[in-house]
Amino acid sequence: MITINKLQKNFGKLEVLRSIDLEISKGEVTALVGPNGSGKTTIIKSILGLVKPGSGSIIIKNETINGDCSYRKNIGYMPQLARYPDNLTVYEVIKMIKDLRNVIAEVENNLIKKFGLNSELKKPIRTLSGGTRQKLSAVIAFMFDPEILILDEPTASLDPLSSSILKELIRTEKQKGKTIILTSHIMSEVEELADEIIFLLDGRIHYKGKVTSLLKDKDELKLEKAVARIITESTTWN
Repeated sequence: MITINKLQKNFGKLEVLRSIDLEISKGEVTALVGPNGSGKTTIIKSILGLVKPGSGSIIIKNETINGDCSYRKNIGYMPQLARYPDNLTVYEVIKMIKDLRNVIAEVENNLIKKFGLNSELKKPIRTLSGGTRQKLSAVIAFMFDPEILILDEPTASLDPLSSSILKELIRTEKQKGKTIILTSHIMSEVEELADEIIFLLDGRIHYKGKVTSLLKDKDELKLEKAVARIITESTTWN
């Protein structure tokens, strides 16, 4: 579904992505994992067209991203920290996104109900808790039934019930054959949801494979310890 070839990106003298090659498969949850500054966000923003790589290519559904933004209609994006106009209500934000996308939202009301947002619809964004804003971001990401979902730390700020609802929604979308990219610092969450794991460090891929294979390769029972082994080994090699 998504192919990245020799992706390179610098911010000034800082080399953020160093010739990244990877395939992100349809019908799977692929987790991008790594410490802050490893390149995860830059990869996501490159896919979304929010960052222009210095070199390399990104191919989505056999078409190379070349400045035409029409491909983004097939992507649902849930940022770690979304910012919406403070003076708008929850309902007005949802309506604004629908008007901008100009696409019928098939499951909007179901998602609003699922995340318990009916009682919040008339409230201004400035009055909402971080968790409620995160629920709104989940509704916006999923409501257009996109083929690709990019979820950046999606359970951040969510209460346990809402987190459980979101995880079940992710599993359901995977079963529909969606392409799902997930970032998380919570390794138990990655272990629970992801099929593939890509570990990034200093702009390079240090591991790509099945979560189960990583646990076996590192002879660990917990993903957190297996990832810690990668970091230790990578630091030693450097």
